[in-house]
Amino acid sequence: MKKGKVYIVGAGPGDPELITLKAVKCLAAADVILYDRLVNPVLLEHAKEEAEFIYCGKIPGNHCVPQEVIQKLLIEKSLEGKTVVRLKGGDPFIFGRGGEEAEALARLGIAFEIVPGITAGIAAPAYAGIPVTHREYGGSFAFVTGHCTTGKPDNIRWEYLAKGVDTISIYMGIKNLPYICSQLQSCGKNPQTPIAVIEQGTTMNQRIVTGTLETIVETVKSEAVTNPAMIIIGEVVNLSQRLSWFSPRKREKVFI
Repeated sequence: MKKGKVYIVGAGPGDPELITLKAVKCLAAADVILYDRLVNPVLLEHAKEEAEFIYCGKIPGNHCVPQEVIQKLLIEKSLEGKTVVRLKGGDPFIFGRGGEEAEALARLGIAFEIVPGITAGIAAPAYAGIPVTHREYGGSFAFVTGHCTTGKPDNIRWEYLAKGVDTISIYMGIKNLPYICSQLQSCGKNPQTPIAVIEQGTTMNQRIVTGTLETIVETVKSEAVTNPAMIIIGEVVNLSQRLSWFSPRKREKVFI
């Protein structure tokens, strides 16, 4: 049987209107769709009726389908001659493990394509009125993981981030927020540096809390902020007060 093809697709950050046209076309053509927990379920409506859906949800510390099993499923379904979509929240190559899945397919000569998606590290702050770059406040930015296999992101060169990057977008960092703030301050970052935590960014449940490196941990604790959430650090955070435009209650639907 002829091998099928796998499309590793970014679903965007949560707002279903932020998915790309190419991603929608892939969903419409798919025989099998393996999708993650943070994928907006509305997007699955783009699939054909006879498509097979496989849930691959992951929450911190609890992976209902291990990564090795996901990769095995991608291989098995494609070897059956099927068109497979691996649908991932945000962008598959930004803390999405899309590179690992592509490697597994490449080793066996299975055809694949990568369909980029809008990542939360840019979209969530945009919906909060925070530009990650600005000519006056931020000429550089970095994407940083707030979690790693050992728990705390202790393999990150915090000294370079503290002194050499204007805006830092941190993924999966709520649990380790005290550690992150402590590391940045101990490496020379001003304790008064503005910081925003954006819970469920771009969705109808978006919530924003702000503070400084010195105060944000207590604020997040008192406000009971939970994952998924993006942490944005830098002077650009101060622009949120006058650039805030998105109101979940008044969201205008334009998606067709």
